[in-house]
Amino acid sequence: MSQTDTLVHLFAGGCGGTVGAILTCPLEVVKTRLQSSSVTLYISEVQLSAVSGAGVARVAPPGPLHCLKLILEREGPRSLFRGLGPNLVGVAPSRAIYFAAYSTAKEKLNGVLEPDSTQVHMVSAGLAGFTAITATNPIWLIKTRLQLDARNRGEQRMSALECIRRVYRADGLRGFYRGMSASYAGISETVIHFVIYESIKRRLLEARSGGGVDDEDEVARDASDFAGMMLAAATSKTCATTIAYPHEVIRTRLREEGSRYRSFFQTLCTVFREEGSGALYRGLTTHLVRQIPNTAIMMCTYELVVYLLDG
Repeated sequence: MSQTDTLVHLFAGGCGGTVGAILTCPLEVVKTRLQSSSVTLYISEVQLSAVSGAGVARVAPPGPLHCLKLILEREGPRSLFRGLGPNLVGVAPSRAIYFAAYSTAKEKLNGVLEPDSTQVHMVSAGLAGFTAITATNPIWLIKTRLQLDARNRGEQRMSALECIRRVYRADGLRGFYRGMSASYAGISETVIHFVIYESIKRRLLEARSGGGVDDEDEVARDASDFAGMMLAAATSKTCATTIAYPHEVIRTRLREEGSRYRSFFQTLCTVFREEGSGALYRGLTTHLVRQIPNTAIMMCTYELVVYLLDG
């Protein structure tokens, strides 16, 4: 892969991630609130007065619409875009690093393994995920802390700089890498997603080219059916997200301020023991509602930018 090709994938990945993040930010805020251990946002004051201590965790939270309503009532519409700043700062380099690493790894592995095989896609996606997670975890930790900052209307909101200072004072540099173990576990979701996506994409391209896929450049030029790419991205992401979702809840718990959660497996066992297996899927509906259009928009934008820049 030439340097120009790498830059194209970097730019395309950054564009795709940025567009998707802006359009789906409110859904991500609701999802993060539902995943957290705090129940003060999504159960009523009457329920709170009736339970205490560990009993609070056993109160089944209402759905995402009720959570959305409470955020709007107590904090105002601006709270639905909490963490958007760090998200925009991080999403472009994160997606750019990811797509560049994925494309580069796939190019290298095609010369070692069977070209465009499932093994190539799995290893490429895994390596790309590991690279992007390691490089950008501090940004996502700040984003999560800001999204969980549930202050009422009129109260001073925590800024990103204040959040950075608080993390450093509490845990030092190590604090910025909390939740990274759960993110590594989430690589499985990325691997599953890209394996399914590449398979569907290849079949779509074969159908458009009338069967044989012999010339890769010719196939790339034929990849103009972006509705098909969006469908492929949505389908693959739905399957992958449903399978690997618990790591999302664990990651959010690990990133909470003053959290009693210390490691991936300790958090998994604690949540399961205290709140039941259902808590590991809390916010899944909102996550799917957000991820499907977000991934479809991201992948479509990525394919469109690559198509336009490659001519």
